Amino acid sequence: MISKIPVGILGATGTVGQRFIQLLHEHPWFEITWLAASDRSAGKLYPEAAKWNLATAIPANIAAMKVSAAAPDGTTPKLVFAALDATAAQQIEPAFAEAGHAVVSNSSAFRMAEDVPLIIPEVNGDHVPLIKTQKWYKKNGGFMVTNPNCSAIGLVLALAPLHRRFGIDKIFVATMQAISGAGYPGVPSMDILGNVIPYIAKEEDKMEAETRKLLGSLVESALNGSRVVDADLTLSAHCNRVAVEDGHTESVSLKLRKPATAQEIIEAWDEFRCLPQKLKLPTAPEQPIIYESAPDRPQPRLDRDRGRGMSAVCGRLRPCNIFDWKFTVLSHNTIRGAAGAALLNGELLKAQGYIS
Repeated sequence: MISKIPVGILGATGTVGQRFIQLLHEHPWFEITWLAASDRSAGKLYPEAAKWNLATAIPANIAAMKVSAAAPDGTTPKLVFAALDATAAQQIEPAFAEAGHAVVSNSSAFRMAEDVPLIIPEVNGDHVPLIKTQKWYKKNGGFMVTNPNCSAIGLVLALAPLHRRFGIDKIFVATMQAISGAGYPGVPSMDILGNVIPYIAKEEDKMEAETRKLLGSLVESALNGSRVVDADLTLSAHCNRVAVEDGHTESVSLKLRKPATAQEIIEAWDEFRCLPQKLKLPTAPEQPIIYESAPDRPQPRLDRDRGRGMSAVCGRLRPCNIFDWKFTVLSHNTIRGAAGAALLNGELLKAQGYIS
């Protein structure tokens, strides 16, 4: 019997926190031993503090656990998965790193910090050593790693193999984002039913900035130490909220630096296997990118759970009259775009020896 690594969840009562609980239940490496949320939830049993919104039942061991305050204490495990909103994360997450904890964050608060790795393991797992530049790591081994915005992650998975083989110059993307991306209770029904909301606060800026960092390169210099140099590409994003429960759909047009045929692009997607697949990380999909040849796919209802919700599904590849090619990509926003992405980051950190 292999002893599992104890883990905690910050923001355990929210939408992403519940996904963490669902994905960590019976995980082969990790075991939830600590839950934390806001002061109004602290001290309550988990079912009293959280309105459970997933189709699966609350695991029995979780139902028996009390929720702690969102501050490090003597019972907090080394590894903490954080599902906090950006405002709360700004203050709370550094306190855990300062106390020597490994914080794997889903928040946007520190994604663009120069010394914080923003990671999709299949795309830029080699950026993880940026951890060693953090003041917390140098002090007591604490550190912070983040995963991207839910709209950026599906896009970048689709772009990464194309950028490596052909280079990407320009990207235009229009998103159709699920309501679960707004958390619970999220968007009021009178606003979203029979409607499209063409504005999600700060979403377009996040997509544009995070994509360049994710596709960038980690460089080292004797003068400046390790840092990420952003990818030299231009991205224009239009983000929309639509009446879909789960699954972000994105329409993408792109200009390549080297010519490529449709078959070469599909082969790049089909053959894309990287560090998580080589390491056989438990949450990693066997095939990170799936191409669907049917003319009306991908669709959220039919394709969001491919690869247990961890695969990006591409389709409708065709020539673009403005750039070179255009296609559709779909990803599950609360699994691959949130809790599953952070969990995969935690598995990568464990596999690389940052967590024991």
